[in-house]
Amino acid sequence: MRIIGLIGAGHIGSQIARLGVTHGYDVIISNSRGPESLSALVAELGPRARAATAADAAKAGDIVVVTVPLKNYRQVPVEPLAGKIVIDTNNYYPQRDGHIPELDNESTTTSELLQAHLPASKVVKAFNHIYAAALTTDGQPADSKNRRALVIAGDDPSAKATVARLLDDFGFDAVDAGPLKEGWRIQRDTPGYGPRRTAEELRKDLLAAIRYAER
Repeated sequence: MRIIGLIGAGHIGSQIARLGVTHGYDVIISNSRGPESLSALVAELGPRARAATAADAAKAGDIVVVTVPLKNYRQVPVEPLAGKIVIDTNNYYPQRDGHIPELDNESTTTSELLQAHLPASKVVKAFNHIYAAALTTDGQPADSKNRRALVIAGDDPSAKATVARLLDDFGFDAVDAGPLKEGWRIQRDTPGYGPRRTAEELRKDLLAAIRYAER
């Protein structure tokens, strides 16, 4: 797994691309405006990066990161992602995304929506609760004292193991929150959303999370 495809090249996507090339991965980046709009980012990233359409990034990536505004998740190409590990970085912001009834009533989660859209893919939630700027500053070597941890959630154990290895490559411990349906424990306004946490601290944050309806 040496090629990371990126569908979305905003704050999080561009930072993951920087992490990828820094740690020896090739990255293929895409956005809604077309490859030509990414020329400055590609020039910054260097020879390990190229821009493409979303469909091409999906097809070429060994692992593919979906990092678009949640309201646009239905535009993510389905067929080229069949059988692939897809990392979902999404969060739900009604003021940006409009109201999504099944998220408002908490009958599902953002990553489960993407999984339903990509039924043949292996969706893993990750990178959604760290500020973009911290992605390239907070990573540390394995076994570092007080190493920062990030949460993953997913329904496929092997896919989660692969994403955990990627996080380790990038300088972070991984904390497994369980299946995708448990991803709500790290959504906006939960204890672990935003602050720097070690693995032990983050596990406590996950346990302390409560549903919006219970607040």
